[in-house]
Amino acid sequence: MSAHSVKSDDSARSRADRSLFKLESVMALAGGLAILGAMILSVVNILGRKFLNWPVPGYVAIMSQIMPIMAFMGIAYCQRLGSHIRMDILVGKLKGRTLWIAELLGVTLMLILTVALIYGSFDHALRALTLGDTTDDMNIPTWPVKMLVPIMLTFLAIRLALHIWAYAAAIGEGGDEPVAVPLIEDAATQAMKEAETVSGMDDDDSLQTARADGSKR
Repeated sequence: MSAHSVKSDDSARSRADRSLFKLESVMALAGGLAILGAMILSVVNILGRKFLNWPVPGYVAIMSQIMPIMAFMGIAYCQRLGSHIRMDILVGKLKGRTLWIAELLGVTLMLILTVALIYGSFDHALRALTLGDTTDDMNIPTWPVKMLVPIMLTFLAIRLALHIWAYAAAIGEGGDEPVAVPLIEDAATQAMKEAETVSGMDDDDSLQTARADGSKR
């Protein structure tokens, strides 16, 4: 789903959604930069090993520290856009309050699981700090990246709590397009928006293109 599938208005939950999304976008950008850095480091390591017989010192240790940043910095951002993998064959057929009740139950279960993961990952990071755990070759402390996991999961929990608030409001208000939550899109709509993102066309351009293709047929 794209950011356009999240509706907004002047309600408190919508304002909270937009404010949190700004922070989530910055964190997702940091995760993207980490991916870029890992790619550059990998290229330098490969070329250095092949042509100069000089790989990057501590390459494995450095990559092990970058991986959690890549994996977790965008987790709340993806939840806001509804980009996490989900099975919606059944849920996608529901409408109105029935759909929002099902979504509320699912998000609540996700929040319970996330809280459990926060507890476990924080305990693991705290143990690494207490024991002075480091990487084998470069003695890089491991607790900072391990502590990153419960921090990012906490942001995910905040996002899930906001979704619970929004779905609860949707159940009370009814309607087909509640604010501050990602709306379910069919495969055709998702494909069209992905094409727009790649091509840089806006909705009007894509509509004109679709009409032109239809007339040719």
